[in-house]
Amino acid sequence: MAKTAAKTKAVSTPKASIHFNPKQVTKRLLSVLTDRAKDVLVKRYGLNDKAKRMTLEAIGGEYNITRERVRQIENYALATIRKSDVYTKEQVAFNELREEMLFCGGIVSEEAFLNHLSTDQSTRNHFNALLVIGEAFEKRKEDEHFVHRWHVDGGVAEKIEEALKKLYTTLSDDELVSETDIVQGFLEHIKDLAEHYRNEEMVKRWLSISKMIGSNPLGEWGPTSSANITPKGIRDYAYLAIRQHGSPLHFTEVAKRISELFDRKAHIATAHNELIKDGRFVLVGRGLYALSEWGYVEGVVRDVIKKVLKQHGTLAKDEIIEKVLKERYVKPNTIVVNLQDSKHFEKTSDGKYTLA
Repeated sequence: MAKTAAKTKAVSTPKASIHFNPKQVTKRLLSVLTDRAKDVLVKRYGLNDKAKRMTLEAIGGEYNITRERVRQIENYALATIRKSDVYTKEQVAFNELREEMLFCGGIVSEEAFLNHLSTDQSTRNHFNALLVIGEAFEKRKEDEHFVHRWHVDGGVAEKIEEALKKLYTTLSDDELVSETDIVQGFLEHIKDLAEHYRNEEMVKRWLSISKMIGSNPLGEWGPTSSANITPKGIRDYAYLAIRQHGSPLHFTEVAKRISELFDRKAHIATAHNELIKDGRFVLVGRGLYALSEWGYVEGVVRDVIKKVLKQHGTLAKDEIIEKVLKERYVKPNTIVVNLQDSKHFEKTSDGKYTLA
């Protein structure tokens, strides 16, 4: 919801309700062209058996003409098709394709829409060609904020893109948001859209347009620039694994959970080394690591006792043990032994402890 974690958000969409054969439609549309114009479109959009699209330069090389000349031929071919009687006769197919795009939200990422239409690359290429030929469809090229996307309603497209930009500004760099909260947050920015657009599945399709907002494999959302959404190494995956677990984990378990949650091989020694080097993790017991954001502090048991006494003042032994055990997974007797260190702690006349 992904390239590593955040590249592609998987959106649950019902199978496309298309009743025409896209390959037959494109065959009829291309029949109005000259041989060279037809060949340019076939190669440009991968409409042959190889299903491989060629660049303008590659096609120009075959014909010994410039890329700009190839572009001119392509544009001429598209214009010729649109003016033909065959194009008029195929409007039923174009209307059906338009309705399918409206069903998906009126604006949708190119990859997501083609995946929705077919899982076969050859068939996807023919659908893509129909989107290019059809005058009802407008493509917006990939930019800083969004992936390649198609739309059939410019007004809706503008509102969705503006709402996505506003939503992005509300997310802090390392924030992780549940899917429910990200959907609700987005809905706040599209209150003026028609009610039939305002549903969870539609919102998730729109979110897939954004390059700035993404989800990690655990279904949490945030800025794609964040390591919490797009993990870059074992330590990032370790952070997500411990956070998802909700309590300290032994480094061997951290490595195991990385493999289970992210399908990424994590050697135990490597995981341990990364935990040691990263300030997001705190050793709280023998091999046990917690997140520093949970309030744990670095240091040995003695340092934790000092922190407790600084925060709460003079305390009874049992009170100190109770509070230290919330931050360190050690035996109570280990805490008692540390309290005997007169260089750091004093026992008061009433049997309590304070800092020396």
